[in-house]
Amino acid sequence: MPEPENESSRLPAADDNDLSPLAPFRHPVFRMLWSTWLIANICLWMSDVAAAWMMTSLTSTPLWVALVQTAASLPVFLLGLPSGALADILDRRRFLLMTQIWVAVVASVLSLTVFLGVLSPPLLLALVFANGVGLALRWPVFSAIVPELVPRPQLPAALALNGVSMNASRIVGPLVAGALIASVGSAWVFLLNAVLSLSAAVVILRWKRPHKPDPLGRERLGSAIRIGIQYVSQSSHLKGVLLRISIFFFASTGLLALLPLVARGLRGGDAATFTLLLAAMGAGAIGSTAFLPQLRRNFSRDTVVLGGAAIQSVSMLVIAFTPYTWVAVPAMLLVGAAWITTANTLSVSAQMGLPDWVRARGMSMYQMAIMGASASGAAVWGQVATLTSVQTSVMLAAGVGLLAMATVNRLMPAQGMVEDLTPSSVFKAPRADAPPPSGHVMVMIEYLVDPARASEFRALMQESRRSRLRHGALSWELLQDIGEPGRFIEMIEDASWTDHLRRFDRVTAGDVALRDRKLAFHIGESPPRVTRNVMDSTVKPGESDRSRGRHARSDKHQA
Repeated sequence: MPEPENESSRLPAADDNDLSPLAPFRHPVFRMLWSTWLIANICLWMSDVAAAWMMTSLTSTPLWVALVQTAASLPVFLLGLPSGALADILDRRRFLLMTQIWVAVVASVLSLTVFLGVLSPPLLLALVFANGVGLALRWPVFSAIVPELVPRPQLPAALALNGVSMNASRIVGPLVAGALIASVGSAWVFLLNAVLSLSAAVVILRWKRPHKPDPLGRERLGSAIRIGIQYVSQSSHLKGVLLRISIFFFASTGLLALLPLVARGLRGGDAATFTLLLAAMGAGAIGSTAFLPQLRRNFSRDTVVLGGAAIQSVSMLVIAFTPYTWVAVPAMLLVGAAWITTANTLSVSAQMGLPDWVRARGMSMYQMAIMGASASGAAVWGQVATLTSVQTSVMLAAGVGLLAMATVNRLMPAQGMVEDLTPSSVFKAPRADAPPPSGHVMVMIEYLVDPARASEFRALMQESRRSRLRHGALSWELLQDIGEPGRFIEMIEDASWTDHLRRFDRVTAGDVALRDRKLAFHIGESPPRVTRNVMDSTVKPGESDRSRGRHARSDKHQA
């Protein structure tokens, strides 16, 4: 059992620049939570293998078999964003502990239904869905915790080691599950899953992570979800990452969801063959992690991702049409290498585009994209296999995945990271003698600009719009004075005074640089004038903007 560690247990800063693949293991808390993540992933793969093979025992219809993958993935798509918001506003340690207990309870129920002989295809899907709820709650909080545990230069290595954990479990989990299924039956797989999940919960319970409450109070769940969506929607970088990961998993699921049937179709194929193919995929993923740092140094993100998609597609074609296990196993090794290379590259890209305060929400949307694509892909390719054949379905998935990825890379090339997300305290939050208890806050910032440069200023202010909305503003407008073309007013609406203050806690070095670029256009003798107005909460819905303005109270400041 790992020793209980405090969150701040790290080696001296001199080791922070160690960029070797194993450098994150120098940090005790990372080692502890990595072992917990390994156990959790072993349980995940044990459950997936047992459920998939159990379904083939209950029915031979391809659609039912493929729906096991859908049932496992769909909860993450449906609950990912709320769970990410909760992970950003609650104590992450307690939240992670609760998810492990949930998974243990579901595994116990699954084991009991098999022991009693009452399991049916619909009930199996329902319990797999319930197990997926635990995954939906667990993944965002763990993703948000990892950047706390290692220095930023070591984050790519830490994420790669998390991929090793996932893929080591892809070997260990199926091997253990396959051995238990062959010897004593699937019920014992689910029972072992429950025991291991409780063991992981005990490790998390021993972790002494201090929880630091927000001085402004806990953010409301609805507001946290809205702001998380806004942050991603206003980031072209993150939208590009989500689109690419969705395409990759939509296509790759065509093989994974139908793999039990592919294994049965090989000469002499049985449960052991299915387990061997999954283990080969995991081994390929683990073996490729040593080359990830070199790939990141020598090639662009889009080149790595497209190469991964190409290797994935070719390997899928080989596996779909070969009748020999000895050919399918090396192909699955390449599938695993392509999987970890693409997923890790895009995961690092997503993490680098997220500040800590919204990290769990952003990564939950990343996971939602994966699981949504996996769930829909499993249903689509399962139906295609039902109407045609397993080989045809896998072939179409391979072709669609490669073509779509090449198209996205051409139409939406990576722009690179152009913003410094380092937190900054340069902007000082305003103070009010009597902070308004309710009502929206309207902030107006007045700029005086050379009319000859007005078009340049308007273009720059679109960056300001994206920044304000990412930080949580309800709306943003830019007004230009008709009589005085060089006079502009930037208008930002916040849901409350507290939400207005939260935006000052979210300022980054990139925001400071953007502020300086805006001020470079200002030609007034004094700084831009800032006016804050509180909208009267007694105004009834549907009243005109002019009516709302008459009810406004103002609090004037200088920038």
